[in-house]
Amino acid sequence: MGQETLDCRGLACPNPVLRTKALIEKGDTDRVTVLVDNAAAGENVSRFLGRTGYSVEILDMDGVFHVVGLRKESTETVHIPSQDTKISVENKIAVMVATDRMGRGDDVLGSKLMFNFIETLKEMGQELWRLVLVNAGVKLAVEGSESLPALIGLEREGVTILVCGTCLNHFNLLERKKIGETTNMLDIVTALQLADKVISLS
Repeated sequence: MGQETLDCRGLACPNPVLRTKALIEKGDTDRVTVLVDNAAAGENVSRFLGRTGYSVEILDMDGVFHVVGLRKESTETVHIPSQDTKISVENKIAVMVATDRMGRGDDVLGSKLMFNFIETLKEMGQELWRLVLVNAGVKLAVEGSESLPALIGLEREGVTILVCGTCLNHFNLLERKKIGETTNMLDIVTALQLADKVISLS
């Protein structure tokens, strides 16, 4: 039994999640409040607490986000999120996209090639396990993106789309994100570690 408060304001991703993880792993914390100063960090901490057996509420108090987690009354203990929620297949492939256009030279051509790439990812079938969008790749997941319908289709087929929260903040696109989980570097590294194969596009 115990209550803890973590002040993670000003900490870069994924430090708020890592500090929360370290606190939870000590045990005996029934209520935890994590203070962060941006919505992306709040969402990341909230998702982590939810996966580790807490009910979560986020309160915005004058720009300071209070992520309040209450341990659920359950005999089942969930530790670190396994990331593996999809049906088991022979090979789990993670695709990491760090750009909104393919190749260098002509930007118009590069945008068309990226659109075709995202459209064609469905041909990988069930082996496509995670799609990770970082840096300018997050622009593919926002309102107005030509690739949005294809991404929605992939998510409906069971592909988990991870969208870098730090990158969304950098491009001022957090409010325009329409698909995927706003995530942090811990989730991204875990996904890449658990994948059987990683395809990187930058």
